[in-house]
Order: sequence, then structure tokens, then C-alpha cells
Amino acid sequence: MLQRYLYILNIALEAVFLNKFRSILTALGIIFGVAAVIAMMAIGSGAQQEILDQMKLVGVNNIIITAKADKQSGQNSASSDSDEADTGLQKEQSTFSPGLTLKDAEAIAQIIPTVERISPEVIFETNVMKDGRTIFTKLTGITPAFFDVFGLELQEGEMFNEEQLIDGKPVCIIGPFIQSRFFPKENPIGKEIKCGHIWLRVIGVLKKQEINQSTIDDLGISDYNNTIYAPIQTILRRYKDKALVTSSSLQGGTMFFGGDFIISRSGNQGTLEKNQLDKIVVQVKESSMIGPTTEILTRMMKRRHMDVADVEIKVPELLLRQEQRTKDIFNIVLGAIASISLLVGGIGIMNIMLASVMERIKEIGIRQAIGATKRDVILQFLSEATILSISGGIIGIILGLVFTKIITETTGILTIISPLSILISFGVSVTVGIVFGYMPAKRAAMQDPVESLRHE
Repeated sequence: MLQRYLYILNIALEAVFLNKFRSILTALGIIFGVAAVIAMMAIGSGAQQEILDQMKLVGVNNIIITAKADKQSGQNSASSDSDEADTGLQKEQSTFSPGLTLKDAEAIAQIIPTVERISPEVIFETNVMKDGRTIFTKLTGITPAFFDVFGLELQEGEMFNEEQLIDGKPVCIIGPFIQSRFFPKENPIGKEIKCGHIWLRVIGVLKKQEINQSTIDDLGISDYNNTIYAPIQTILRRYKDKALVTSSSLQGGTMFFGGDFIISRSGNQGTLEKNQLDKIVVQVKESSMIGPTTEILTRMMKRRHMDVADVEIKVPELLLRQEQRTKDIFNIVLGAIASISLLVGGIGIMNIMLASVMERIKEIGIRQAIGATKRDVILQFLSEATILSISGGIIGIILGLVFTKIITETTGILTIISPLSILISFGVSVTVGIVFGYMPAKRAAMQDPVESLRHE
């Protein structure tokens, strides 16, 4: 029995190779269909991976509260009379807000039960120097919750301890790019680096994060690799606390009194220095709590800031999930289009095989006359269709890998080829070949041997 099947398979192979050009044209639909499916699924997998990577970068279940720019639309004129000055003062007092402060972060942690962690941030841009090397980068004041919120780990060293946090000790944790720039051949732990006018002792180095500049700009996140982190009290006490009024901030400016707060406006820049913090990241316990927590935060910030819209609340995960849904729909459409190519390829196989049956009626009659059964004829033509679909599937896989590589190199789009996509596309191509090849095979088997032998 096995020998009989091998003989039928050999006849099918001879028929395929006897008409090479026709066989290639028949398999083209399968080839490009499989290649399109692999390429489209690779693009979809790449897009999904990008979304997952971005979610990791922005943190899970995070709500970001950022301080808006403290800008004043105009400056006081020296020639304004007393009535205009009184009116301006009343307007300032009526719209007074203390800005984004540590008290806001403390209130959020105490009042809202759905909050898991709070991470206040103060961003201070400064020159960093060591051994004659100088760069301009960000020095960010944080609490240890920052690393948990964003899922960051240390490559070496240790986190800030309680004493360093409370007393604002001159210590820092650096990103890997800072290490490679200032400590290329030595262990930075215990060494000092000058940030602005203060020397900070390095106690830890972050693990490198795979992140590009476009992602940083799109998501509004920090470049973890190129940032220096210090305890938030270190920044507020040793560098700048914008919530405090100093003699330098009062010089050449004006003061406004609002309840228990005093804020100053520089006469030169016309800006209000009021936001103690640049950002507060609120991490909630469950994804389902993000919406309600955002509504509570919006009302809470509005009440604490005297109805002044000086903060902005964003939910990056929701934005990313919306983007993911859009990409999923796009990928489904692309996949459907690619699948149609496989369907068209199957129809092409059926058409060519039907034409082949009509051309080979006399051959079919001769085979039946010398003892071939209907089953043998069906297996012969079905084997030809299967050979065409298998070979087309293999060529399509190779072409799909090439297309994917070209897409990545020319457009910069991330593509991920999974073995599952190859198996699915190949399996579908073989199935399509068998299904659409069965009809011509059955038609060939139904030919009358006598009529077939008379056919010219």
C-alpha cells in the first residue's frame, strides 16, 4: 500500500516539474499570501510589544499630576495708579493657589484609600562635573517610592535610607549613562560628583532601561539612564525650594499675601515661583480604580488650589490602552487583507487544477484503463495541489521573513516574528491547497474512461 502511495506521489511530482512555469504561477497566490500574513502578524506583535514596553516605562496603574508653567500674562507697570494696583491685588488674591506642594502629596496619601503609592518629584536642571568633564542634565528629587512606581532596579549599590531622606543628605543614585560618562573605568559607589555647587556622594547605579528619545517625548517621562536622583529633601534644602520666599526672590519684585501663604513675583521675569513640586505620581491599587481615583483627584486638586487650574492630571495607561485598541483594529484589518490573499491563492490553485484536468483527460482515461481506481486519480491530483501549496508556503515563509526585515530597516517599525505566526500561515496555506484541490481531483476521478480515451 505504501509503495502505491509513493508511486502516486512520484507521478504528482513529475506533473508539477513538467510544467514549472505554470506551477510557479499557481503557487504565487499562496506565496504572497503567506508572506503577507507573516509580515502583518510581525508588525502587530511589534506594536503590541511597544505598548507593553511603554506601559512598563510609565508604570502600572499610575496617575500623573504635573504643575503647569507658572507664567503671568503681563507685568505691573510702574506708572499704574493706586486704584489699578488695588484692583490687581484683589484679582491676584481671588485667584490665589499655593501650587503643587508636598502637602498635596501627603493629603492624597491620607485621604484617598485606593492609592497604593505616592511619588513626588522635584526636577532641577544643572551642570554635573567631575575631573574636568561637564554635562548638563537633570537632578531629580524623589522618594524611594519612585523606584517601585516605575519598576526600576539598582544594578549596584543601595537605596536611600531613612536618615538620608529626612535630613536631606548629599547622596545620589545615578543612571548608567552618567556612570559611563564620569566613571568609565571605576566603581562609582562611594565616589563624589559635583551637581551644581554641591558635591553628592554616589550610593547606587540604576539598571539600564531600553528607551528611545521619541518615547521619552511622547510619554513625557524621564530619561532614567541619563538622570541623577537625590532625596527630595536634599533638593529642597540644598538647592531650591520654590515654596519658600527668600531675599533674592523678593529683590526687584512684588509680594502677594494669600492666607497663610506668601508668594513673590520677580520684577525681571514676571513669573510666579510657587510650585514646590514639578510632579506627583499616584499609583492606585487596581486598574479598575483608575477612573474613580482620577475624578477624586481632579476635585481634590481643584479644592486645594482655590479653583485655579494650575495642575494637569494625566492617565498614561488609559491613553496607551486606547492606542493599543486602535492598533489592534488596524492589525485585524491588515490580517484580514493578508488572509484574503491566501483565499485568492487557493482559488488560483483550484482554477489551474481544473484547467489541468481538462488538458489531461486522455491521460486520466489511460490510467483508469490500466487499472487506476477513482481513489488513485483523486490522490494524484490532490497530491499535486498539496505539493504546490506546501512549496508555496515554504517560499512564502522565506519571503515573509525578508519582507519583515525590509520593513524594520526602511521604516524603523518594530517587528517581532513569532513561531506561531509561521505555523498558522503555513498550516492555512496547506489547508487551503487541500480544500481547493479536492474539487478538481474529484472531477478528474469522475471522468468516464471510454469518453476520456476518445477525447482529443
